[in-house]
Amino acid sequence: MYALSKVTRTDQARALGLSTFAFTTCFAVWTIFSIIGVKIKGELGLTDTQFGLLVATPVLTGSISRIFLGIWTEQFGGRIIFPLQMLITAVAVWLLTSVHSYPIFLLAALGLGLAGGSFIVGVAYVSRWFEKDRQGTALGIFGAGNVGAAVTNFAAPFLVVALGWQGTAKVYAIVLAIIAVLFFVFAKTDPVHLERKRSGEGPVSTSAQLAPLKNMQVWRFSIYYFFVFGGFVALASFLPRYYVGAYGLELTTAGVFAGLYSLPGSIFRALGGWMSDKWGARAVMYLTFIVSLICLFFLSYPTTAYTISGIHEPISFNFGVSLHVFVALTIALGFVMSLGKAAVYKHIPVYYPHHVGAVGGLVGMIGGLGGFFLPVAFGMLLDATGVWTAPFMLLFAIVAISTVWMHVVIRKMEHRRHPALADERYLSDLPDHPLGAPTSRAKTMSDTTGVNTTGRPTAR
Repeated sequence: MYALSKVTRTDQARALGLSTFAFTTCFAVWTIFSIIGVKIKGELGLTDTQFGLLVATPVLTGSISRIFLGIWTEQFGGRIIFPLQMLITAVAVWLLTSVHSYPIFLLAALGLGLAGGSFIVGVAYVSRWFEKDRQGTALGIFGAGNVGAAVTNFAAPFLVVALGWQGTAKVYAIVLAIIAVLFFVFAKTDPVHLERKRSGEGPVSTSAQLAPLKNMQVWRFSIYYFFVFGGFVALASFLPRYYVGAYGLELTTAGVFAGLYSLPGSIFRALGGWMSDKWGARAVMYLTFIVSLICLFFLSYPTTAYTISGIHEPISFNFGVSLHVFVALTIALGFVMSLGKAAVYKHIPVYYPHHVGAVGGLVGMIGGLGGFFLPVAFGMLLDATGVWTAPFMLLFAIVAISTVWMHVVIRKMEHRRHPALADERYLSDLPDHPLGAPTSRAKTMSDTTGVNTTGRPTAR
């Protein structure tokens, strides 16, 4: 499809390599407040509420921007939108160094948040270069660029010591601008937009791009991503506080244990993409949800003291999750969440190959909003219940609802499409798994989504 027969392995490697490098840099910029924010708070004399809003603004705008950045990428191509988005972000980062009032800092943070929107730009661009059976792996490798957060955690503190926070922001802005130029120079126009130019077809309208958002399936994918990405971001920020409060650890030790959770959530996303290609994204989602439910059940269980009326005297004992078991459970949880993040985005180009930007943008936006709202919900639960494990109870409920919803929909769908196979292969993705002839699979997908997903651009 999309004239991929003319695309070489070199073209694919170029698109994937440049996009992953650019996304890694954008993600490093997106998390820069985790290092320089404390310095800014001290200089401006901000309250905790003002500081929280300043730090949260990039996360919020980075999530909301994904929907329109995805649409624009579908319309004008990643080779144009990606460097443009990076240049605008670089200006916003530079602006940080020249302002002294809180409202202007918020404005700069609003622009800086565009760095988080780079994810959907890369997804829409990279997916155009790869065949269906390799898209999961490619998007998984691209998604591993969120290791840029670790780059900031390791490198930015040394830059702050040497150059101050203003100098650090300038370095980030300059590097991002340079990469934007390099991307535009060395990247190629993707096959879809080349075909549009050849045929004289104009950009797809915004209304056409938004059409699939009427499908409940798209919102179901968004709920999945709300947990696997939004929950991941929320836990990454919550765990240090939890370790200090629940287990009485020093902040440095708590940070190391929290890092053991975060690291698998970054580096194993590529594995999740490969697994989605090999066994189907649906099977990976089942694995993610089932393991998450097991982990969250034990993480949710508060330390409890029991007293039993014995024959001779009361018998008392305590039950709770030890520190080492807790750390192991969070590592397992982070690992399967990384697989789930890749699996969700494997679904999108399979079901909506002509609407990756709009659908992926909505899914990414909902996931990002999870990273914004869940920490707030965690705090409210702690205040209301006084139980440290209450946030894990909330996550358990979200996963349980998602699992039941997914399973019920899948069983209904398979009984409707393939009654003979309903009890055999429900873990497989019907669209991207060889359950039948390509033509029948394409018809099935179109009947379900209401979108032409035959793999060939319409009106071409």
